[in-house]
Amino acid sequence: MRDPKLAIRPARAEDADNILAGLRGIAETIGKPHKVKATADDIRRCGFGDRPAFSVLIAETDSTFAGMCLYFPIFSSWLAQPGVYVQDLFVDEKFRGLNIGEKLLRHLARNVAAQGGAYLELVVDSENFRAQRFYERIGLPHRDDDHVHRITGEAFLDFANNDKPEGEQ
Repeated sequence: MRDPKLAIRPARAEDADNILAGLRGIAETIGKPHKVKATADDIRRCGFGDRPAFSVLIAETDSTFAGMCLYFPIFSSWLAQPGVYVQDLFVDEKFRGLNIGEKLLRHLARNVAAQGGAYLELVVDSENFRAQRFYERIGLPHRDDDHVHRITGEAFLDFANNDKPEGEQ
């Protein structure tokens, strides 16, 4: 493929279908397409309403969707500094090898640094070795001092609505 002109811009509500395609692309890459429950309407509602839960950078080459980076602000109480959490980074297979993923992350990091942010954090699926190598190659080292815990669905609702600590009668 020739070297296309790359543009990176903030997503708009009308990008919801491409954002969803990116999420599905990530899920398919790691063999978990059934895990994506989001719809384009969910993306529009959660990302482009009165109180957006996330932001997205869109990468386009010659006005064609090439990739995206979905992120939101976080804060480190130990560092006493704000940062950014990258939830999803996707580059369409047709555009891989053009450093678009790295360019998206560097663009985001520059924006965050300009606003006083001090770090970028992300989690990679434990079986996505290609992505793990990519992040190491571009200078995002793996940390093993944290262990991710998550509760979702009915278990989350039960936890939220039960005031009794575990083991208490």
